[in-house]
Amino acid sequence: MVDAAARIGCHSIAFTYNDPVIFAEYAIDCARAAHERGLKTVAVTAGYINPEPRTEFYAQMDAANVDLKAFTGEFYHKLCFGELEPVLDTLHWLKAETSVWFEVTTLLIPGHNDSEDEIARLSDWFLNNLGPDVPLHFTAFHPDFKMLDVPPTPPETLVRASKRALAAGLHHVYVGNVHDLENDSTYCASCGQLLIERDWYELGRYNLDDRGCCKFCDARLPGRFEAKPGKWGRHRLPVLIPRSSTA
Repeated sequence: MVDAAARIGCHSIAFTYNDPVIFAEYAIDCARAAHERGLKTVAVTAGYINPEPRTEFYAQMDAANVDLKAFTGEFYHKLCFGELEPVLDTLHWLKAETSVWFEVTTLLIPGHNDSEDEIARLSDWFLNNLGPDVPLHFTAFHPDFKMLDVPPTPPETLVRASKRALAAGLHHVYVGNVHDLENDSTYCASCGQLLIERDWYELGRYNLDDRGCCKFCDARLPGRFEAKPGKWGRHRLPVLIPRSSTA
């Protein structure tokens, strides 16, 4: 896997589909091999993991995107057959105890986790426990599998949630799974200027210098950035991993 990533010019490997905590041993082995080749590693996860394996797992991860699926125990119990508190504990632990760069994504499902009250409580908890600089993404739901009876998330629901989180004091809040140039772009928390223009996977204007600082006011943008923006965009390549010659 690492050879294949390096061969086609990837700078990182993301572990996802399914949650990498399910195949933690394999993800850890791959991550170690990736680091030997100078590649970064990203966990895309629900954050549902016990404390002891959590330490070992995240020791090999450079970054994570954690799904905070809702902000009520009822949602987690009925739709996920799990609990909310372990996820909040993982988020708090990542912030307080690790150097892992992490971001949080909440898929807003109409009628299930998109009320104004729930968004307000989520935003306030986020600010008080993770601080203003951890990015929060509100993404659109599309009917599938066992929820074909639920309509897609209206774009205005995403924008409303984003504005509420920004009003609570968060600096970097985004919408996803929709085309929305304004609300998917990054702005400087100090001067308000556009820093990274995004339209889904495509990058536009880029106003960070090679230190990851705003070109207008020199404030540093929290995150992990290379000296130049990437140009991968929506481009897709098949990844061919040769079969081992050993039995």
